[in-house]
Amino acid sequence: MTGNAAALAMSQAIPLQKAVQSGDPAPTWRDRLAAIDLVPDLGDNIGSAEWWRGLATLTLLCGTAISTFPGIKPLETGGTPALDAADFNEARAQMIVPLAYGGDTGRHMAATDAVRPLTQTPERPQIELTATLGRGDSFSRLLERSGVGGGEAQALAQQLSAAVPLADIAPGTRVDLVLGRRAARTMPRPVEALAMRARFDLRVEMERIDGRLVMRRIPIAVDTMPLRIRGRVGDSLYRSARAAGAPPEAIQAYLRVIGKQISVGSDIRPTDEFDIVVDYRRAETGESETGKLLYAGLIRGGRSRLSMLEWTKNGRSQWFEASGVGEQRGGMVRPTGGRVTSTFGMRRHPILGYRRMHSGIDFGGGYGAPIYAVTDGVVAVAGRQGGYGNYVRLNHGNGLGTGYGHMSRIAVRSGQRVARGQVIGYIGSTGLSTGPHLHYELYRNGHAVNPSSVTFVTKAQLEGKELADFRARIRQMTSVTPGAALAPIAPKQVETPMLGSLADVAAKRAEGGN
Repeated sequence: MTGNAAALAMSQAIPLQKAVQSGDPAPTWRDRLAAIDLVPDLGDNIGSAEWWRGLATLTLLCGTAISTFPGIKPLETGGTPALDAADFNEARAQMIVPLAYGGDTGRHMAATDAVRPLTQTPERPQIELTATLGRGDSFSRLLERSGVGGGEAQALAQQLSAAVPLADIAPGTRVDLVLGRRAARTMPRPVEALAMRARFDLRVEMERIDGRLVMRRIPIAVDTMPLRIRGRVGDSLYRSARAAGAPPEAIQAYLRVIGKQISVGSDIRPTDEFDIVVDYRRAETGESETGKLLYAGLIRGGRSRLSMLEWTKNGRSQWFEASGVGEQRGGMVRPTGGRVTSTFGMRRHPILGYRRMHSGIDFGGGYGAPIYAVTDGVVAVAGRQGGYGNYVRLNHGNGLGTGYGHMSRIAVRSGQRVARGQVIGYIGSTGLSTGPHLHYELYRNGHAVNPSSVTFVTKAQLEGKELADFRARIRQMTSVTPGAALAPIAPKQVETPMLGSLADVAAKRAEGGN
């Protein structure tokens, strides 16, 4: 069976559809207006009625936009220009402008044939500088580092030593220098002027006059009244003392001193009052420095007073209380700094090979380490002593004595009186010894006993005139008015220094052409 095919275009189908739907009402003018496409694609059906209608719409829109455009004009601002003519020319010289537009970038022009290069650059006629003396430094090395010749530095140091010992110049001292013109580039500059605070109470200045340095000493008046600080302990003794103006170092020394008499943590109450006196110096130029602690006092409960003052007895400085009793020191004192390698008691001898009594304590240590007397005494034996090698024995009284063996070298002689902590010899390995160490023994009535079982207590006592002088010193400390050392110093007439300033010296030298 043969089939037939038929094709129907869309334009033919629409009338057919309308014909089929002939029963629908006729379209109104609103429907026709809605069906009109005012903005058709101008790239399609060019030249058709729809295309011309779209072009007309576009023209109408463009004309409306042009007719309503507000226009462009510059905004008017008031005020003077940012740069005047002179400033503009200054800025213009720094701009990068093409040469075609008259560029004149920069102020330095290239050298012409009329310019001759210098063979060497000119030197500054004078140099002003400040140098600081370091710890362990010397004054001559300081000058050499600053550019002064070695010979002149040594001469200046020797000249300065006539005014003040160079060892008294404290580290951190600043030295102001003016170095003059040198005769040749290979030579160091000479010193034209020098100024420094050589000591707290002395200023030294030097100036070259007629070819030689003239030194001038300028004494500075110093008030040496001690600084006394009193106050209530409150919640914290340290914070209260700091608030009252006491230096931290003085407070720490104060706590160490009174801590040997009472318990700082439990025996001091908030109502107690501290009394601190420290060494204090003020110069008329305004500087001040605080020294060590001189007096430590504590008023407890408004009645009892603890007074401690540092005093020197038999060449040894220590703190004494008002009654004249000094520090009490006890406990086993170590005769050297090494660790304990063998204790008191029976042991197997490392050389003889059998067990026998070890009648002392061995301390290890490096060869040549110092050995100290554990307390005051008199040297009874100092020399070679059998298996002890080099040996020293001290008698301390009351039947007590100490022995020190295997020394490499003995530092005392028989009959000599020694003090606690004095060096009596050095660690070695003489006698029956397997290595450098100290054999330390303690004797009671001639018999060796365990050194750990005996403690030495030493107490210094002031008597007679020395005690009277000591108490007079306490009265002098406690008579100082608290805070009086901080009162302003009355102005005095001070001699005008020879050097007003190094700048004046430099200006004066520049005028003279030297």
